[in-house]
Amino acid sequence: MHIHHFFRSLFDLFYPNLCACCGQTLLRGEECLCSLCLHDLPRTYFTDFQNNEAAQRFWGKVRTERVTAFYFFSKGTTFRQLLHKFKYHGEKEIGLYLGKIIAQELVKEQFMEGIDLIIPVPLHPRKEHKRGYNQSEWIAKGLSEVSKIPYSTKHVKRVIDNDTQTNKNTYERHQNTLGIFEALKPSLLQGKHILLVDDVLTTGSTLEACAHAFHSIPDIKISIFALSILNG
Repeated sequence: MHIHHFFRSLFDLFYPNLCACCGQTLLRGEECLCSLCLHDLPRTYFTDFQNNEAAQRFWGKVRTERVTAFYFFSKGTTFRQLLHKFKYHGEKEIGLYLGKIIAQELVKEQFMEGIDLIIPVPLHPRKEHKRGYNQSEWIAKGLSEVSKIPYSTKHVKRVIDNDTQTNKNTYERHQNTLGIFEALKPSLLQGKHILLVDDVLTTGSTLEACAHAFHSIPDIKISIFALSILNG
């Protein structure tokens, strides 16, 4: 045991674990982010309010049980850089870690109560192959690991590889997401309460389109979780 600790310490000396935000060496017990950077992430506290800003983006568009987004996303911020690493630079463990940390709060605040299945919003297979992973799936994995609610990638697929949503206005985003998702094995979801998971909520058009793919399933309930929401 002592030998194991010796080599572990030696490895950490030459290859220290660094905070994904500030780059400082992580202390024992810290994972992915240092305590200071984790504390400084821009929380929304939306779960305290049913009619929060995230929920309002779906009013009159899609029927939901609960909606929340956990962090504010703004251009030029540290959180934006962190999300960019997670989404485009292969640092999947960031999403897994944040999913686990956030799940602790969501369970405590009873946001996860009654949910039967966590479903990450899928990428088109071509895009997922190019990126190597679906970032929303890694968030869902973290949520599932802590909440003990299963997650599945087998109940919805992206059938249209639409253009990127970046730089599109609200109307263009809505038009760009029409009919891009298809529910799979719908009979297994009858009477279930599902939680759709995505990384960034802007206008809500992607999550809206994904939710609409399930709406014909009898007695289904849909809640929505986004890691972050565009702020301003």
